Amino acid sequence: MNELINLLRQNARFSNEQLAEMLGTTAEDIEKQIQDLENDGIIKGYSVIIDENRADKDMVIANIELKVTPQRDYGFDELAKTIMMYDEVEAVSLMSGAYDLLVTVKGRNFKKIALFVAQRLATIEGVLSTATHFVLKTYKEKGIFIEDEEADERSMIAP
Repeated sequence: MNELINLLRQNARFSNEQLAEMLGTTAEDIEKQIQDLENDGIIKGYSVIIDENRADKDMVIANIELKVTPQRDYGFDELAKTIMMYDEVEAVSLMSGAYDLLVTVKGRNFKKIALFVAQRLATIEGVLSTATHFVLKTYKEKGIFIEDEEADERSMIAP
């Protein structure tokens, strides 16, 4: 089953027939395995990897570090659930190290993200501090190279 998951990570658009051929089984068996993975909550959904700069030049992505106070009896879970309900929020992760939660957000411009952080995230009870890092360029996402390599003309000059 791990081999099937790895293939789906590479390309969720493989047909059951293609997956069966790669794994030496039948399309029906693949269909059942995928259904089981979905029913067991292992596969949560399917998505596409987008070059955001080409799709929407105005889209801004930011990673926000949050230091928070965990809630009694719930730890970080309830706070994370509150944060992930906002439409702007793409991902929320519990982290080890200098901060507690990493929140990835998308917005129409830098100002909208800054206002979201100041008016929504920073005002949540239990949030002690925030640090916002704007994504300037994405090179690779989920194992896929986002931007085609361009030749660097500067290295072509001989001394």
